[in-house]
Amino acid sequence: MLFSSIPGLSETKSKLIQAMRQDHLAHALLFHGPEGSAALPLALALATYVNCERPGDADSCGQCPACQKAAKLVHPDVNFVFPLGGSSKNDDVADTKVDHLKAWRTFVFDNPYSNLHDWAVAAGFEKGLNISKGVAKQIIQTLSLKSFEGGYKTMVIWCPELMHPASANALLKILEEPPEKTLFLMVSHHPDHLLTTILSRTQKILVRAFTDEEIIPELLRRELCAETTAHQIATLADGSLREAFLLAEDAKDEHTSTVRDWLRVCYSKDINAICSIVENLAALSKENQKTLLLTAINVLRECLLDKSQLTRMMRTPESEREFIQKLATNVLTSEKINQIYEKMGDAHYHIERNANSKVLFMELTFAVARILR
Repeated sequence: MLFSSIPGLSETKSKLIQAMRQDHLAHALLFHGPEGSAALPLALALATYVNCERPGDADSCGQCPACQKAAKLVHPDVNFVFPLGGSSKNDDVADTKVDHLKAWRTFVFDNPYSNLHDWAVAAGFEKGLNISKGVAKQIIQTLSLKSFEGGYKTMVIWCPELMHPASANALLKILEEPPEKTLFLMVSHHPDHLLTTILSRTQKILVRAFTDEEIIPELLRRELCAETTAHQIATLADGSLREAFLLAEDAKDEHTSTVRDWLRVCYSKDINAICSIVENLAALSKENQKTLLLTAINVLRECLLDKSQLTRMMRTPESEREFIQKLATNVLTSEKINQIYEKMGDAHYHIERNANSKVLFMELTFAVARILR
């Protein structure tokens, strides 16, 4: 992973590189940010940079043997600890970790912006994930060995908040007095769940959420959707690249037009039209249904901003604002917006929990129709 492969975040990248080049890099770093942020990619990019044979002013060279090994997550001096399923009392973790290391590499290659739930699904875990007590002993043994290639010996710990308390406490000494040229890179989306004694021994690197301007070019670069759709997705993703990728998988350009047609049918109270559009909505994939509801919620948000004369805060493209303005002026009051917003939010919640989509959309459509009229 190179810094250049991560969209945006130039200020964080520059801070890390300058700390390394000026020999001010702390031996234990905690990358923390919201789910879908670049916390893990930044940790991997730093692990690549510190072992690069020809590091530049802004990034690793990407060509030397060390960079090529790091790109495949097989560098012998870069070790990984991640949560596994099963008992937190399991001390014999070495074989288990080897069994899942291939799955972990595939998981990171596919989408390094994924979260814990994605890892559980990808690895096929059914029980709660944790980092067992035996991991601390394994980490200490690994870091007691000399570096294979003479560079930094790096330990990347993903989701350290899931470490068993005994395991976390066993690491305190090595975190405070690590061997020479040892680097701990912890990645957490919930740092408030970490032990205070662990937090006090790390330097915190806050990784902010992505901006719309950083998400849109990344979606277009990966050719995941058209430009118009990319703008819609960036708004709905709310700074999460993970969410943006999920939305782009099934996203289609007609989501906004579908919401427009849906609201018109609700307003008309035409029973035949309502039954027809509910059939179409129920036939969509679960992800498309969630995206549609998020699009509807965003339309309501934009209507509220338009009614409040806060157009500078609106994120809808100019080409779609005519519909928003007519809806806000002629149909929706602030009270109606709040009522429909609550209904849409509840529907999104229940779709995520596998509610019967046909029943849900029929009830939601009639509820919205009652509110509008």
